[in-house]
Amino acid sequence: MNAADELLAKRREQMFPKLNERQIARLEPRGERRKTRAGEVLVERGEAHRKLLVVLSGKLEVFIPGVLDEQLLTELVPGDFTGELSTLRGLAGFSRVRVLEAGEVLALGEQKLRELVQTDAELSEILMRAFILRRMGLIATGHSDVTLIGSRHAGNTLKLREFLTRNNYPYVSLDLDEDPGAQALLDRFHVKPEEVPVVLCSEGEVLRNPDIHALAEFLGMNPEVDDTRVHDLVVVGAGPAGLAAAVYAASEGLDVLVVESIAYGGQAGSSSKIENYLGFPTGISGGALAGRAFVQAQKFGANVTVAEQAVRLDCSRRPYTIELAGSRKVLAKTVVVASGARYRLPECAELQRFVGLGVYYAASHLEAQLCGGKEVAIVGGGNSAGQAAVFLATSCRHVHILVRGPGLAESMSRYLIRRIEENANITLHTYTEIEEVQGADHLERVTWRKKGGEPQTRDIAHLFLMTGAEPNTAWLQGCVALDAKGFVRTGIDLGAEELTAAGWAQPRAPYLLETSKPGVFAAGDVRCGSVKRVASAVGEGSSCVQFVHRVLAA
Repeated sequence: MNAADELLAKRREQMFPKLNERQIARLEPRGERRKTRAGEVLVERGEAHRKLLVVLSGKLEVFIPGVLDEQLLTELVPGDFTGELSTLRGLAGFSRVRVLEAGEVLALGEQKLRELVQTDAELSEILMRAFILRRMGLIATGHSDVTLIGSRHAGNTLKLREFLTRNNYPYVSLDLDEDPGAQALLDRFHVKPEEVPVVLCSEGEVLRNPDIHALAEFLGMNPEVDDTRVHDLVVVGAGPAGLAAAVYAASEGLDVLVVESIAYGGQAGSSSKIENYLGFPTGISGGALAGRAFVQAQKFGANVTVAEQAVRLDCSRRPYTIELAGSRKVLAKTVVVASGARYRLPECAELQRFVGLGVYYAASHLEAQLCGGKEVAIVGGGNSAGQAAVFLATSCRHVHILVRGPGLAESMSRYLIRRIEENANITLHTYTEIEEVQGADHLERVTWRKKGGEPQTRDIAHLFLMTGAEPNTAWLQGCVALDAKGFVRTGIDLGAEELTAAGWAQPRAPYLLETSKPGVFAAGDVRCGSVKRVASAVGEGSSCVQFVHRVLAA
């Protein structure tokens, strides 16, 4: 038995808990009874808006269809129930549920299920824990009807793997360079070399070399969005600030839509371990923290879409219009701008060519697998760089940290600096900058120079860029006031001239965190003067909601 199977065995009672008669009786008014017959398929793979099924009598089988065959996941008997996180969201599911022995089930629709987890504390805890653990189980065991076939020499492969992994989407990954069966699958589905990476589904569907938006649509990862509906609040960005705003607003009854360009969690979601976040003395990974916040937002009824890029905010009239890539749009009474910031690319020729092919912006477990036992370099001196260095030092031969300044004290937490200083596997290079990168179809060599010294070239095939941040505010140009670096000005940072230029006509001054447009707020890294810490972003996102209520009530 491998580690994943052992984990599932230990958590099985929580993954597949049995409801007692009293609990089922509380469910009865919300659902409808339905007779079943042997061999009947009650739920099909890829089906959206599925119902939660509680087994009253008889027996059900749950299968995960694969590209080559289907795998039996479990059998359900009276007291058991179907579903996982996609059931709560109304999205396409992964399993096929078939009747093994005729009987009866109680079926609850998506809306009734959401009402239940918001109002019944006992059943909410049972169902939510089971849904979360079932998704974790699918990921841990590799049970999925989706197969991604790629190559380390195809830059888009890592991008797609990161997208699916960070969004906790179960998939099977095959590498053309390592898995002997990968080429046979490509031949079977008539895939050409230039079409790799490719995504295969159990029904024979094939998606060739997609971007993340096409992949999200292909897999049905997002809820349907009505572009004529005016939402109480649209949050742009699902990092810590955006998710905090979504959780608090949705829990207080607002109609909330979150639009995220890549994956929930934002930049923090790729952190290997955050140890200075309140309440987690042993630390927590950015992905785990983001995942919990995402599930909370779903529980309270917020809709979150991923791989949707906001390209423009039309603030010429209200309700406001957020234009998305692909000519789509969403309407909002209020907006929280939480689109965060991205790492700057150092001024070095050829760096962009190797992004995903040895140059990375995150140090997650995916990247760690690629560079295990090898020498790596990190450019940057902030907390993200420090967390990455400590994490990678456990599996890499050696880690080099390159910073332009005299040290780390100005930008990194002291606990990380001490770990770096005490780790013989990490070398800090001060007053040092990247000069050149080289390689054929993958990064092979990195050249750096210390101020006043000679250039050094090393055989490094994995380079992590975690330099200063640039705000993701191009989509706000001409709408709200920005500072000289492009960060959003809010509250007391807005001067009279800026408010006049923006046409501020309110009898009040802008609220704390409100931009130069009434009802448009900014939180987290994207905001001018914000503290670039996860806890600060969460605080700003949640604080925005009290002001959102004031605007909506006006």
